[in-house]
Amino acid sequence: MSLLELSAVELRRQIGEKQLSPVALMQACIDQIETYNPAVNAICATDYERALATAREAEAQVMRGAPLPLLHGLPLGVKDLQATAGLLTTSGNVRLRGHVPEQDVSYVARLRQAGAIVTAKTNTPDMGAGANSRNPVWGATGNPFNPALNAGGSSGGSAAALACDMLPLCTGSDTGGSLRIPSALCGVVGLRPSPGLVANDMRPLGWSAISVLGPMGRDVADTAFMMQASVGPHPMDPLSLGVQHEAFWPVQPADLRQLRVAYTEDFGACAVDPIVRRAFRERVQALSREVAVCEPLDWNLSDGHRCFDVIRAESFFAAFEEVYRTQPETLGPNVRANVEMAASITLADRAWSHLAQTRINRQFQAAFGHYDLILSPVTPLSPFPWTQLYAEVVDGQKQRNYYEWLSLTYMVTLATNPALSLPLGCDEAGMPFGLQLIGPLHRDAQLLRMAAALEQWGQTQPGFSRPRPDMTALQQARPELKSIVTHPPVLSGTTRVDTRNAV
Repeated sequence: MSLLELSAVELRRQIGEKQLSPVALMQACIDQIETYNPAVNAICATDYERALATAREAEAQVMRGAPLPLLHGLPLGVKDLQATAGLLTTSGNVRLRGHVPEQDVSYVARLRQAGAIVTAKTNTPDMGAGANSRNPVWGATGNPFNPALNAGGSSGGSAAALACDMLPLCTGSDTGGSLRIPSALCGVVGLRPSPGLVANDMRPLGWSAISVLGPMGRDVADTAFMMQASVGPHPMDPLSLGVQHEAFWPVQPADLRQLRVAYTEDFGACAVDPIVRRAFRERVQALSREVAVCEPLDWNLSDGHRCFDVIRAESFFAAFEEVYRTQPETLGPNVRANVEMAASITLADRAWSHLAQTRINRQFQAAFGHYDLILSPVTPLSPFPWTQLYAEVVDGQKQRNYYEWLSLTYMVTLATNPALSLPLGCDEAGMPFGLQLIGPLHRDAQLLRMAAALEQWGQTQPGFSRPRPDMTALQQARPELKSIVTHPPVLSGTTRVDTRNAV
């Protein structure tokens, strides 16, 4: 096993025991990015010079025996929606293509404090709107298993970078599935935490639980490791105050034999392609022989579609209405569609949607009185070409808008329960399959323990272990992922733009 194939946990152990130089690790990550990023376009702006300088400081701390923080010396990729002090942060948007923030968003600041070294930004759709990571500033991110296909989004760059061993840890964020979907399509792990666990001081609607920040790793242990360093209150996030939580690390796998599991293919309301249904059924059938209870959920969450429409539009209107009014040409079609949807929404619509969300939330919480874990697919289809903006048809059903194909994940967003995407082999098309694990609200540590148990079990089952891309083939691939760039980044940018309302 090569150095970069080692887990973040193992890399950190070797650093702490003076077996691995943080400088050597950083240089290896930089070399990996330079070698493979042309094939997938996962990495945007880089901070190599400062990252190497920080790695040298980290090595000096190790050598003098100083106390080391949890993530000491580990290279980190940061989603390009999240502000990084002194490093270009474009959000994939033409207006922000030269924007260099003066300070970190709180999430990044906390990870730096924990010893992680910001190395590069990872690609995202324009303003994070959509589940295909493509924009006019950096281009598209291709799937590591086939760069002609999409990597998901909006945390697609992070997922692809992890799958290609460019970085051991990456940040993500999730509104309707933005962390879970790319994790599933690229064969890595992504956790959407319960609201309030990871402070989010960049959310325009402070009391809205729709958008959260969260960790992404190549396995459950790495994700739990990063989660441990991520949590804590922040005065600018009212949801973070007073939240109690268990320790996430070290993560001890749960006992599968004791688990009570419920499952649904579609929440009674989501279009799902047959290829995904077959893959899901195969895994549920195999798992049913290992757990105490494995029962289907007879649910119909059809109200969730209109509910998410309204709540999502509300959030996007709060974030982008002023820009839409004054500089509409600087916003991509997905962002504009959300803002325009908000124009037709009434107070009655808002009241109904919040009532519907409350009903969905309580339905989930009641279910956890009987079950420990709920399972579903993450995505309704295998990856489609990156040139296609979104999935227009799923299982023969035309999708109402650019995000309806995300309904398997946005139904869980409405419930606000923690959810994790776990890679479990590949589908019939040879692309990664992600299982969505949904846990009890504010019991994220319990969810991680259950995920660790399913991960261990998957490694013992033929075809269910985490898939890995063909790196030799990737080294030769040169897809035209930057052909859609119309406004390239201003790499010496000094533009100062108010991005406090970023979703």
